[in-house]
Amino acid sequence: MNFEELFKSISPRELPDNVFTLVGKDLAVLTAGKADHYNSMISSGGGLGMLFAKPSTWCILQASRYTLELIQQENTYTLSYFPDEYKQQMLFLGSKSGRDSEKMKEARLTPFQTPAGGMTFTEARLIMECQLTAITTPQPDDFRAQEAKDYINEVYKDPNEYRKFVFGEITHVWVKK
Repeated sequence: MNFEELFKSISPRELPDNVFTLVGKDLAVLTAGKADHYNSMISSGGGLGMLFAKPSTWCILQASRYTLELIQQENTYTLSYFPDEYKQQMLFLGSKSGRDSEKMKEARLTPFQTPAGGMTFTEARLIMECQLTAITTPQPDDFRAQEAKDYINEVYKDPNEYRKFVFGEITHVWVKK
């Protein structure tokens, strides 16, 4: 089957899910790269909203993540949401690095290229394709809430643990037919 037979294009404003459920409860699979070389990880934090008058996503990624390297190379990524029966496969994607393993072959998900060239999976129920807008490294003094400052200070003890905020314009949204 081709992509259009499996998925229907919708506007970001037509998202069928509550954004707080998508970001706060559901796990997303964040994927970057091309068909011949891509990597995925799970993402459970971030947000959806408007940035520079464009529908956008933002994610918080560990600076050492291999998927972040691929986002920086390609300037695009997908966020894919799955039915609950794929939770084990999604958790597997977060269990090891794709930098030094064959985890994408072991994931038991079917890779599929979007019409725009991004990578996702046929099992996904919702896909957001994003164009990279910005990557920033927050500093403890950027935050006013003590809880946020404490979190940043704790994870910044090791430079490999630094967090990057990744912002992307949502360029396409597809839902499973």
